Amino acid sequence: MGRIAGVLTESGGGAPFDPSLLLTAIGYPKPAVAKGLAAEHSDQLVALGPLRMVFDGLVYNPEDFSEPDATLVLAGDIGRILSAIARTGLEDVLARLNGDFALALVDDRDGTIRLARDRFGIRSLYHTRVGDTVAFASRPRSLLAMPGVSREVDPTFLLAASMTHYRFVDTDPVRAPFRDIAQVPAGHIVTFKHGNKGQVRRERYADLKAGPLPSGSPDDQARDYLALLEDSVSRRLRKASNPAFTLSGGLDSSTIATLAGRINGAPPSAISSVHHDETYDERKEIMDIVDAGLVDWHPVQIDDPDLFPLISKLSAFHDQPLPTVTWMSHFLLGQRIADMGYGSVFGGLGGDEQHAGEYDYFFYFFADLKAAGKGDRLKSEIAAWARNHDHPVFRKTPEVAERVMSILVDSQQPGLCRGNADLLYRYQDLLNPDAGNLSDLEPAFDASSSSYLASHMRNELLFNTMPCCLRAADRNAAQLGLQEFHPFLDWRLFEYMLAIPGDRKIVDGVTKAFGRQAYKGLLPEATRTRVVKTGWNAPAHQWFAGPGRDALMDLVTSRSFIERGIYNHAALTRLIEDHQDIVDNPRGRENHMMVLWQIVTFELWLRSIEEIPHTPD
Repeated sequence: MGRIAGVLTESGGGAPFDPSLLLTAIGYPKPAVAKGLAAEHSDQLVALGPLRMVFDGLVYNPEDFSEPDATLVLAGDIGRILSAIARTGLEDVLARLNGDFALALVDDRDGTIRLARDRFGIRSLYHTRVGDTVAFASRPRSLLAMPGVSREVDPTFLLAASMTHYRFVDTDPVRAPFRDIAQVPAGHIVTFKHGNKGQVRRERYADLKAGPLPSGSPDDQARDYLALLEDSVSRRLRKASNPAFTLSGGLDSSTIATLAGRINGAPPSAISSVHHDETYDERKEIMDIVDAGLVDWHPVQIDDPDLFPLISKLSAFHDQPLPTVTWMSHFLLGQRIADMGYGSVFGGLGGDEQHAGEYDYFFYFFADLKAAGKGDRLKSEIAAWARNHDHPVFRKTPEVAERVMSILVDSQQPGLCRGNADLLYRYQDLLNPDAGNLSDLEPAFDASSSSYLASHMRNELLFNTMPCCLRAADRNAAQLGLQEFHPFLDWRLFEYMLAIPGDRKIVDGVTKAFGRQAYKGLLPEATRTRVVKTGWNAPAHQWFAGPGRDALMDLVTSRSFIERGIYNHAALTRLIEDHQDIVDNPRGRENHMMVLWQIVTFELWLRSIEEIPHTPD
C-alpha cells in the first residue's frame, strides 16, 4: 500500500486544509483524495454508508472475514475489512486482524475519527490538532505542512535523541519528534469525537501476551512452531512482488530465507552487506548457507561511504535521527535490491525478541532463575555464559551478572523491569547542565508477566529496540519503492513463544535454544549451532577516526552546532580524542562509535528540519 493522511474537523464540518498537501509535502505528487482523506493510491480509500476509511498496509488473514458488501467487492481486502467493521465494530475486527497496517476510520453520523495501528507498529501514524481540526499522516513531516503546527522539537525527544541511547527514544509510545505532534501507539485506537472538549482517547485493542501453553512433547512444540513460522512466511510471500531477502550470518535471516526457498521450491535471492574491515564482516558465516545451496547470494561491499552527505540525505525522509549505522547499511543494501529490480524485501526482525536472542536477555533469564530459587541452575548458567561469551571489553563474570541484574530488574516485584541506567547515564557529562534532566527519560514499565524475561521481550517489542528499527526499515523501503516484510512479527508466533518457559529459550549459556531445536534439519548445522554472532552493523568506529575525524570535528565545531547549546564542547572534544586513541590502540577498551553516531545524526537531522519550507499561518 502507501502513505495516508487526512484533515477533518471534530464537528463534522468541511476540512479547512487540503489533505493532499500533507502527502505532496513528502514527495507524493498526485495523491488520491476523498472528503478530507488522502492516500498515495486511490484503492486505499473506501466507503460504506456513513463509514469512510483510508488504509495503509496489508492483510494476511482475509479468509477470517466474511465476503465484503456488494458495493465493495472490487476493493479487495480493504473492502472486506470495512464491511466487517460495519457489521461487528472496529475493536472486534482489529482483535482478529493479522496484518501490517495503519488506518483512519470516519463515521459521518457523528463525525467521530478513529486512528489505529497494528500490534507491533509496523506502519507509522501520527496526529495533531489545530483548533477543532484534526490532521493525521503516516509521517510527522507531513503534519508540519499544516498551518499552526510548530516545527519545534519536543524537549523530551530532544534529550533522548541527542546522546543517550537509541533504546530510550521510544519508551514513551505517544511521543513524536515535534512538540505539536503525537504518535498512535502500536496496538491502540485513538479517538477524536465531537463534544469531548478536545480530549483524545487512547485505548489498547490488543496486547502482546502469552497464549495457552502449547501441548505435546518438546519435539512436537518445535514442529508446531516451525509450521506456524512457515505459514507466516507463506502468507507474506503471497503479498510480495519479486522478493529479495536480507541475509546475515545468524539464525533469523537464514531461517526466513531458507523457509521461503522451501515454500517456492527454489533458492531465493539473498543480499548481504560485507566489509573489508573484519570487525563487522560476516561473509564467512554467510557462506554456510550459500555453500549449502539454500540461497542465490549477492554481496554488497560497504566500506567507505560519503558518510556525512549520506546521513543528511537519509535525515530528509526519516523525520528523526537514524538510530544506528545498521539502518544506513540497510538503505545502501535496499538501493542495490531496488536497482536489481526486486519489489520487496524480507528480513529477520523480531527473531531476537521472540527467542531471547540478544546478549542482555541473559540477565533477565538469570533474574528469573534467582527469583524461582533455582540456585544450582543459576550458577551453571552464569558459568556457561562466561565460558561462551566472555570478551576482553565486555566481561562475563558472576559479579557482572549480579550487578547488571540489580540495575535491570526490581527484585521485589517479579516481572518488573527497569531501564538500563548504564546506557542512559554513561555519557551524561557530554550534556550541558541546562539541556535537560536525564532522569525524565527513565521508563516506567509494567510487569506484563511474572517472568522478567517475558516482560523484557514485550518491552523490547513495544518500547525499546523494535520501534526505531521498524520505523527506519519502513522509511528506507518507502523511499526506495520497496515493500518490507517481517515474518517473525506475526502475533500468533509471539503468543506461542511467550508461553514457552524461559529456561527453554536459553540453555547452557546459549540463546535461542528453542529456535535451534525447531530449525534442526532446516539449516546447516554450522549456522544452527553457532553461538557467537557479530550482528548486522558496519565499521563506523573507523569512519569517525583517521580521515573521517576531520569531518566530525568540522561538524562539532560549526557555529550551528555550538549555538544550540546542547553539548559540553570540552567534554565532547575529549571524547573524540579518546575514540581516536582507542581505534589506534584498542588495548581492551570500548570505543565511542554509538554515541558519536547519535550526535552526528542528531545534528544533521536538526539541519534537515531547518530546510523544510515554512507554511503560512
